[in-house]
Amino acid sequence: MCFFARLPIIIEGRQEQSETSVVNDPSQHPYRSHTCGELRPEHTGSHARLSGWIHRKRDHGNLLFVDLRDHYGLTQCVIDVSSPLFAASEQVRPESVITVTGKVVDRDAETVNPNLPTGQVELRIEEMEVLSAADMLPFQVAVDDNAPEDLRLRHRFIDLRREHIHDNMVLRSQVISSIRRRMVEQGFTEFQTPILTASSPEGARDYLVPSRLHPGKFYALPQAPQQFKQLLMVAGFDRYFQISPCFRDEDARADRSPGEFYQLDLEMSFVTQEDVFAAVEPVMTGVFEEFSGERSVTQGSYPRIPFAESMLKYGSDKPDLRNPLIISDVTESFHESGFGIFAKAIESGAVVRAIPAPGAAARPRSYFDKLNDWAREEGQAGLGYIIFEDGGGKGPIAKNLEAERVSAIAKTVGLGDGDAVFFVCGKEHESVPFAGAVRTQVCDDLDLLEKDCFRFCWIVDYPMYGLDETTHKLGFSHNPFSMPQGGLEALENEDPLTVKAWQYDIVCNGVELSSGAIRNHLPEVMYKAFSIAGYSREDVEEQFGGLLAAFKFGAPPHGGSAPGIDRIVMLLADEPNIREVIAFPMNQQAQDLLMQAPAEVPMERLRELHIKLNLPPVKKTGGENEVVNDCGDQPKGNKMESDGKE
Repeated sequence: MCFFARLPIIIEGRQEQSETSVVNDPSQHPYRSHTCGELRPEHTGSHARLSGWIHRKRDHGNLLFVDLRDHYGLTQCVIDVSSPLFAASEQVRPESVITVTGKVVDRDAETVNPNLPTGQVELRIEEMEVLSAADMLPFQVAVDDNAPEDLRLRHRFIDLRREHIHDNMVLRSQVISSIRRRMVEQGFTEFQTPILTASSPEGARDYLVPSRLHPGKFYALPQAPQQFKQLLMVAGFDRYFQISPCFRDEDARADRSPGEFYQLDLEMSFVTQEDVFAAVEPVMTGVFEEFSGERSVTQGSYPRIPFAESMLKYGSDKPDLRNPLIISDVTESFHESGFGIFAKAIESGAVVRAIPAPGAAARPRSYFDKLNDWAREEGQAGLGYIIFEDGGGKGPIAKNLEAERVSAIAKTVGLGDGDAVFFVCGKEHESVPFAGAVRTQVCDDLDLLEKDCFRFCWIVDYPMYGLDETTHKLGFSHNPFSMPQGGLEALENEDPLTVKAWQYDIVCNGVELSSGAIRNHLPEVMYKAFSIAGYSREDVEEQFGGLLAAFKFGAPPHGGSAPGIDRIVMLLADEPNIREVIAFPMNQQAQDLLMQAPAEVPMERLRELHIKLNLPPVKKTGGENEVVNDCGDQPKGNKMESDGKE
């Protein structure tokens, strides 16, 4: 028989209990008089009752120490070998839930734990009740045993007990409360917008929900409350916000959770771009200052960096301003030069970007060879370089490049003796992101990244349209609901690829926190903007009929933004993976391993929704050519039935 099956509900200790024992006081709570983070020296001599999880046990022979943990903290409890509880306590597993009652005593001076709020006292256990016995754990809670992520997610309720994950969830709650308070103080009104809505081209795949009452039709989970928040502005609400759930059927990344995420969604009427910035910046700065600890935060107005400048200088529209390296365009220095490889590429439309490496001349040749190998691993031809020494340049490129051109490059990039520079050459759309990757790599290698800070900026002046490199068709480069700079006149008279939009992103430490825009609130401008991207007037009316109709009844100029909650908390918690700040995240394959979603559903439910499955072939594990599910088959676990129809 299991030990816990024989364990009495209350294990009583010595009979000589104090008259102040909480057990004998009917006014006391049956589970606790204090939390596990509450006891202090002023409680010494009194009796207390605590409930929580056994964090760890330490058997010192004559003494058994039990660290008891709850949401609020941890208290050391102790049982003497002479106690009748001693043998039973030894057998209670970690993470079992218990209630203990006893006297609060001061710790000996040499055993005081200054790192623990309750570290000056301990509880001498006189009574103990096992409320819930724990089985063998799949991984440790008290220590980080590097358990695989899938195992942690399958037992997320245990993983959430770990101190740093638990703290992350508390931080998330506090951040959301702080944001909500700051938004209300600025005069924003909180709304809740629909979860079941219509599909809309927002740049990602929708999650579709079949309608039982309307066969063959589907709702969509909102990728963002974009149209609803604009409709609220048309309805006359001046400042809207919500902590909004958003749903996108897209692949996971370290900074993006598949399926769903939360954002601070906001919209304002009668505003310019600068008005939106003035509303968002105090919220972001305030929240980051409140929870950043000793880390510094950008003060005052955030830098405004035009998109084209950001792509040139940083190789990204998400620049990490902690990195001091600035990329330069040195195409002209190689045009018709003696370095034939670059000169010929430039004739074919290539550009050359230079990434400085201050102080790198002192590095051994192996360092440059290593970076060259890294570039090849990244799918590039290599990584050229020049080392500046003795007033000139050294290296394979410098040997074939005129001295005055080497000098011009040094001047352009701002380098001198003791420094080096790396070069990326190729078509602009290919060389720009790789130059950004080189900038990051060199910064890391030379340990140049500014420490303990949050550096914010706005990326502005996004192009309204972009050309698809494969189809060569025009499309929206960012948010299709944005107002073009110059309005209808710009759309009618300028090259679409030169038209900029009132669009902006807020970036912190290289992480995009949000996109935003001043909205296109004029029907004729909207028709024209979408026609350039290949949408007919009928397409626009069909897909955005509700929003378009609203604009025809008087719409104020309006704009907004939507900083991502998950990413904000990820930065503040200094976590490299966004799943560490979400209570119940999906894994990288968009699976909820705890709740076993997505899951098959019974055939009866599919019939209710008027759905017939058309699954792709799945090979049997027992033979290469055997098929389990062919198109139209029911998944394993459901009965196959046919009604004779397609």
